[in-house]
Amino acid sequence: MPSRRALSVLLAAVIGLFGLTATPAQAAPAFKAPYPCGQQWTYSHHSAEVRLALDFVRSDGGSTAGTPVLASASGTAYRYYQSGGAGNYVVVDHGGGWQTYYFHLAAFSISHGQGVSQGQQLGTTGSTGNSSGAHIHYEQLYNGVGQTIRINGVSLAPYPGSYYQKYLTSDNGCSGQSGKYWVDTFANAPGYASPTSTTQTGTLYAGTNYVFCKVWGREIRDGSGNYNHWWLRTDLDVGPANQYVSAYYLSRWGNDEARDNNGTVIPNC
Repeated sequence: MPSRRALSVLLAAVIGLFGLTATPAQAAPAFKAPYPCGQQWTYSHHSAEVRLALDFVRSDGGSTAGTPVLASASGTAYRYYQSGGAGNYVVVDHGGGWQTYYFHLAAFSISHGQGVSQGQQLGTTGSTGNSSGAHIHYEQLYNGVGQTIRINGVSLAPYPGSYYQKYLTSDNGCSGQSGKYWVDTFANAPGYASPTSTTQTGTLYAGTNYVFCKVWGREIRDGSGNYNHWWLRTDLDVGPANQYVSAYYLSRWGNDEARDNNGTVIPNC
């Protein structure tokens, strides 16, 4: 009877001969969705994508284009460009043979070879390269071989062949992971050095943004009776870091509320 070692060698040879994918020997990281907390996206798979990739577009009423693309797990991030295919894309090496890929970015938010934490912004969603519209093309690879995508340990298979059949709500970066709370803003928000200042220092663009904490300050009110006294500390898109914008600009909440996209109350500074 062949030895156990001989059987293992024979099995490996058969796997290599027929191009089969063996079960990964190194457990996968606890991957999370590649977009901010509380957002719902729909996903689909094209048969031409041989590495078991999924394409994601936003389905909760927010804009897909410009939404932050987040690291699914911690690792080392590398940025690349491919004009006829992936466009601007990032590869995160998680160690142990595991990598994730993020294609078609509008812009990068990291430097080449930078260490990143889970939930850290890698770039913004776009349509660069061979793409017909803004989306996140997302892959999980083990030793260079595409794997069925799992989020929070749950497989997303069987994959749908078109959007709006299956949906995924993100918990990446929720409740202050990495000290950040993700929020949606409905308009460009002026930034100030303090919650009582009236001298604008910059602008936070409309869309999905991170904030750190909140402070009670001067009232912002419109002609329709909407108002807010909370101010959110954040890094502006134009202007210095650690400035304040009014929670009035939050898309999802009402008067004198300051919650993230997941409904968590943003802590006091």
